[in-house]
Amino acid sequence: METTPWKHCLEQLEGELSTQQFDTWIRPLHVIEKNGSVRLLAPNRFVQDWISERYLSRIQELLSNSHPSKEKVLVSLDVGSRKPKTENEAHVQEFKSPISNKTSTDRPVKNSSNNLNSSFTFKAFVEGNSNQLARAASIQVAENPGGAYNPLFICGGVGLGKTHLMHAIGWQAMEKDPSAKIAYLHSER
Repeated sequence: METTPWKHCLEQLEGELSTQQFDTWIRPLHVIEKNGSVRLLAPNRFVQDWISERYLSRIQELLSNSHPSKEKVLVSLDVGSRKPKTENEAHVQEFKSPISNKTSTDRPVKNSSNNLNSSFTFKAFVEGNSNQLARAASIQVAENPGGAYNPLFICGGVGLGKTHLMHAIGWQAMEKDPSAKIAYLHSER
């Protein structure tokens, strides 16, 4: 049985990356090989961006080494084939977020009833290697409430930015829709 260029690329990447990296970023990709090009279909925008920024050049290199006639590699969203995997997911997708998709240039007004700390925004968040994924997922939640990463769980040690990200999500959602009803409730109060 002949190994396809993509299967060869997968084998190489699996040997080069940690199991967690491979399973998180490479395994979810679907591939279409057509007319001398390879199209990688990512399950969501975050994976698409991550692959484009961190792995695309290596994938291109591996594919051209194993099959020089492959002209280019494209990464795009796999929006056409997404179907609910279980009956429960089908029911969850029926619910719509109360936050609309309209945007506003108005800065959210501090509402004393929402309990959000105005200094905890995405602009003020210090991003590092350990929290890139959490920050990116939080931005996706703020931009697309009820869509990607629903529900969002953020776990980590003390002082790593969990509360900061939750407040930033609230502020970003209010910036996107000033009429949104946002409340931050502390578990110990």
